[in-house]
Amino acid sequence: MLLEVTGLKKYYPLTQGFLYSRKIGEVKAVDDISFNIREGETLGLVGESGCGKSTLGRTVMRLEELTSGKIMFDGIDISSLNNKNRNWLRKEMQMIFQDPHSSLDPRMTVGDSIGEALVIHGIEGKNRVSELLEKVGLPSDFAFRYPHELSGGQKQRIGIARALAVRPRLIIADEPVSALDISVQAQILNLLMDLQKEYGLTYLFIAHNLSVVQHIADRVAVMYLGKIVEQGNSEEIFSNPLHPYTRALLSAVPGLKAKRLKLSGEVPSPINPPNGCRFHTRCPKKMKVCEETEPGITDEEHAVACHLFTNGACGSELK
Repeated sequence: MLLEVTGLKKYYPLTQGFLYSRKIGEVKAVDDISFNIREGETLGLVGESGCGKSTLGRTVMRLEELTSGKIMFDGIDISSLNNKNRNWLRKEMQMIFQDPHSSLDPRMTVGDSIGEALVIHGIEGKNRVSELLEKVGLPSDFAFRYPHELSGGQKQRIGIARALAVRPRLIIADEPVSALDISVQAQILNLLMDLQKEYGLTYLFIAHNLSVVQHIADRVAVMYLGKIVEQGNSEEIFSNPLHPYTRALLSAVPGLKAKRLKLSGEVPSPINPPNGCRFHTRCPKKMKVCEETEPGITDEEHAVACHLFTNGACGSELK
């Protein structure tokens, strides 16, 4: 495995009082999550806005300090790396951000933005910027342009070129096409897949759009309120979803032949999540045990955290 995440938690303290010195609670943005990614594959991480997907990506990238848990990258524990020791990690892991405009410095040319990483990491690259622009489908003279002269799709291509500059092995793509027009989304997705084949890249692809994830992901992990509720092979997830939440997400996607499963209510607050299964307040299939006991996730290739499958019901309630 290239990346192994075990029991990862990321809590944000809530404070008040003079100089915010008194802790009154915490936001459980990521709460005891485990997953792995094989080298050369794409894991799609999906869920509604606010479920903790981006926080998980930033924590794995070590842009956020984890509360507890373990992150192993190629057999090396990167959970407790300090700032000084993270420089080598930045060459191995890079991130593509959701908003391509805010990720570019408006005062720097495209060439300077791409070349900045090469300078920081001491990589020789006299012609590297031109090569990278060509790889993402842009002419070399774009190196002299500024961000305000580019379209949204062009800016995201620049963001991809920046991520590729130091030749990483893992790229965390945080909603990389959600801010783009539909016509441009397919172009960027195809570009990412072409680059993956050429460079042997590994992706953690974060999205809320399941049709996008279906297009690019080898495996899928479904996240709800800080926890992974289902994960498995992409084809299996889309053809045979097990968790009621996964089924509800799929039934809302136009064009997918999924049995309609309507959700009620709002997503609970991560400050005070429900007891038992966190999804039970919205689940049309809930049982008494769901309100009292948190389900564990099954130890299978197609894993699910749901009492319908771990409490002897064998999923019959969903048929």
